Amino acid sequence: MKKGSIKRVLGVGLSIVLALGLTACGGNSAPSTSQGTEGSSQAKKVNIGIIQIVEHPALDAARQGFLEALKAKGYEEGKNLTVDYQNAQGDQSNLQSISQKFASSKLDLILAIATPSAQVMASATQDTPILITAVTDPVEANLVGSMEKPGGNISGTTDMNPIKEQLELLKKLVPDAETIGVLYNAAEVNSEVQVRVVKAEAPALGLKIQEATVATSADVLQAAQSLVGKVDAIYVPTDNMVVSAAQSVIQVANENKIPIISGESSVVEAGGLGTIGINYKNLGAQTGEMALRIFEGAKIAEMPIESQKDFDIVLNQKTIDLLGIKVPAEIQSEATLLNK
Repeated sequence: MKKGSIKRVLGVGLSIVLALGLTACGGNSAPSTSQGTEGSSQAKKVNIGIIQIVEHPALDAARQGFLEALKAKGYEEGKNLTVDYQNAQGDQSNLQSISQKFASSKLDLILAIATPSAQVMASATQDTPILITAVTDPVEANLVGSMEKPGGNISGTTDMNPIKEQLELLKKLVPDAETIGVLYNAAEVNSEVQVRVVKAEAPALGLKIQEATVATSADVLQAAQSLVGKVDAIYVPTDNMVVSAAQSVIQVANENKIPIISGESSVVEAGGLGTIGINYKNLGAQTGEMALRIFEGAKIAEMPIESQKDFDIVLNQKTIDLLGIKVPAEIQSEATLLNK
C-alpha cells in the first residue's frame, strides 16, 4: 500500500503563550494551546473520543492506524493527547449510551469506527467534529450530504471495497465457480450497499447469488452451514457482525472445502482463501491525517470524504494448500501470502 504524504500540522518555535483552558471544540475550532510559566512550554493538548461498534481485527487496525498517525506528528497519549476509547461490543444500547456521553463531554474530536457507530454519533451531536472510518457509503447512511461536500460536522474515510475486482479474483482462483453464497447482516446499511453491488456485478462473471442473512453473531454459524451443498464459494463483505464471528464461517467452509473470498484481509488471515481490498491500518492512518488538519483549524464541513486508492491482494497459503487451489502466476507475484 502506498502511503500518501502526511501534511505537516504541528507549529514550531512556540515558547511562551498565555495559559488557556481546554474547551469543547465546535465544527470549525482548533484545540487550544496551553502554557505554563515563563521559560516552560507545552504542546497542544487534545481530547478525543473513539466509539467502535465491536472488536474485530479490521476495526482495531483502523483505530491503531489513526492513533499512530497522530503520534507521528507529536500527539501522544499520556502527554498531550487524551483518548476516551469506548467499544459497544455489538450492542445498540451501548452505542446510544456512549454517543450521549461523548456528546456531553468536552471533546475536540470524535472518531466513529464503522457505520452503526457513525450513525448514532451523528444523531447525538451536530457540534463536535466527527471523523468516520470503516463506513462503506456515508451518503446512503445519511451521514453526509455528498462525498465531495459533506457539510455539517462529519467527514472521514470510506472503506468501499473493489467488489468487482474481488469477484474477478474469485473467478481466477476458482474458475469453475457458478454459485456464490453471500453472508451478511441485512440490518447493516454498509452490508446492504455491498450486496447490491455484488448482485449487479455477478451476472457478467457468470455467477449466481445465494444469500444467507444473520441478525446476531450467534446466527453466523447456522447461516454458514445453510450454504453447504448450495454454493461453490462464499463471499464475506465487510460486515461487522459476520467478520466478528468469522471463525465460524471459516470452520464450516474449510471443513467442506468451500473457498472464501472476503472484503478485507483479517478474514483471510483467520483462514479464508483471499481478498483484494482495504488495508484498514492505512485507512485509519489516512483518517488520522484528516484529524491533524482539523486540529490546525481546517473546516470539517469542507473536507471531502476520502477513499483508499491502492488495494492489497492477500492470500492464505495454508488454505490454498487445503483446497488444492492453483494460483495463477500473475496473482502469485503480486499477492501477500499469509500462513506460509
